[in-house]
Amino acid sequence: MASATVENLIKISREKRLTKPVDAALIQKAFSFSKSAHQGQKRKSGEEYFNHSYQTALQLAEWGLDSNTISAGLLHDVAEDTVNTLDDIKNSFGEEIVFLVNGVTKLGRLKYRGTQRQVENLRKMFLAISEDLRVVLIKLADRLHNMKTLGAVPLQKQKRIALETDEIYAPLAYRLGMQNLAGELEDLSFPYLHPQEYKWLSENVKEKYEERLKYLEKVKIVVNDLLKKINISPAGIDFRAKRYSSLYKKLIRHEMNLEQIYDLVAFRIIVSSIEECYATLGAIHQIWPPLPGKIKDYIALPKPNGYRSLHTTVFCVDNKIVEFQIRTKEMHDEAENGIAAHWAYHDAKEKNVEEKPVFANRKELEWVNQLKNWQEEFLNSGESLEALKIDFFKDRIFAITPKGEVIDLPAGSTPVDFAYSIHSQIGDNCVGAKINNRIVPLDYQIQSGDMVEILIQKNKKPSESWIRFVKTDIAKKRIRSSLKKDHLPGSRERLQTEIKIIAEDRIGLLKDITSIVSRSHINISNVLTAPTSPVLTSIKFRCDTNNKDKVEKVILKLKKIKEIKQIGSKLI
Repeated sequence: MASATVENLIKISREKRLTKPVDAALIQKAFSFSKSAHQGQKRKSGEEYFNHSYQTALQLAEWGLDSNTISAGLLHDVAEDTVNTLDDIKNSFGEEIVFLVNGVTKLGRLKYRGTQRQVENLRKMFLAISEDLRVVLIKLADRLHNMKTLGAVPLQKQKRIALETDEIYAPLAYRLGMQNLAGELEDLSFPYLHPQEYKWLSENVKEKYEERLKYLEKVKIVVNDLLKKINISPAGIDFRAKRYSSLYKKLIRHEMNLEQIYDLVAFRIIVSSIEECYATLGAIHQIWPPLPGKIKDYIALPKPNGYRSLHTTVFCVDNKIVEFQIRTKEMHDEAENGIAAHWAYHDAKEKNVEEKPVFANRKELEWVNQLKNWQEEFLNSGESLEALKIDFFKDRIFAITPKGEVIDLPAGSTPVDFAYSIHSQIGDNCVGAKINNRIVPLDYQIQSGDMVEILIQKNKKPSESWIRFVKTDIAKKRIRSSLKKDHLPGSRERLQTEIKIIAEDRIGLLKDITSIVSRSHINISNVLTAPTSPVLTSIKFRCDTNNKDKVEKVILKLKKIKEIKQIGSKLI
């Protein structure tokens, strides 16, 4: 904990923000607030809980993010894990910071259980309910530190968290152009997902790495001399070992033969301009012939996630094969930190421009391409960026089942649409719904991130009134089909009975009421509950019957439930 100082955090923020001012007083306030809130709490690793919040904020500072985001990083677990509420954070830090903290809290509800068909929906939902890319970046920084301390988590949770990191978080980081983070998350997951393979690589690769590093030191001398001859002073020449996770994937393609992997270590040359990138490439090709088909120009044609660089693989010193990556400092920072790097670079260039969000223009494009377009538009727009709003999912919502499965629906969808999207029988038998554990009417419009639980009644049939408010074609089609089967008129309204109850609330009360109605062979079409006092609740539901005798018998049975204080009915 000695290193967890606010002075260090502010210092790094100032270094990475370049010319953009840092709100030191705000960061100091958030630091003190979070430290006090987490006082006495410990993580499973035994370290003070606040250290996790600090490490999250420190990573955000390293990425050059703004003071509000760093402060939200410090506070991201306060509402979830301490006695302090979101209102407390809002009162102390304002709307923007509480918005970011609440976004991270919502993302914490998402749990990936390894269902492959759910992967893409979960990634989309991750962005959709974030609303602002800074929320995603806070969550990624949070996950990075959690992965570094995963060994302290119970064994049964380790693999699930590692799988979620590898299949959800790492690909999201990659799509945001954060190649370094994506690789680090994959590497941190690898020992938990493939323990035997990790052990084999640890035992067999170390010697090869050391041998390769010695060889590349010789190459570095030649490259330095070569660049001097063409009057280029590189900002950096370095090499980094290939990550175990990516090495393992490559070894699988080469039947685990290490001798066939020539790019165990990447050789990178950082220069000052795009012109120097191409001049360096030409100079390398003058002395070492390239392998056919191994020259890749990601500057002229960037990858979908915005990655830019020149790659070439050549027959190098002693005729050994070496891959070179050539890029500018800005490209290098973007390759490492992706969209996070844009905050620092753009602030440095456009520090006096009014700050406003930048939106994608072509909403019909797939979301990966939209992120790329955002990046390009942002770099070329002359506008500053403090809040990059995610707006291309505004026509979709992503809801979660109680088991954590993500359901992708059009905006405006209701619990009935949700029910039919799972199964036609669940739709037909739907009698009510809970959103985030609260009873809602069936025409309620679901929001992204809502957890939806459908209440069903056996042998129930859909109501004609549903067609007026459902959003999806599949729900409309299945409702009409079910009505047709039962010879119900599709265009004429039937009389219904509304039953209103005032009762003392308790767990399971609604289930007991609907069970009695169901056993009386009466179909419930809608349920609405609302508290009328601290102890009493109002329950209103409609029955698809106008049979007075049948309704009276049901009411007599319901009166036997001791919590029911008042009950009445009327035809509607």
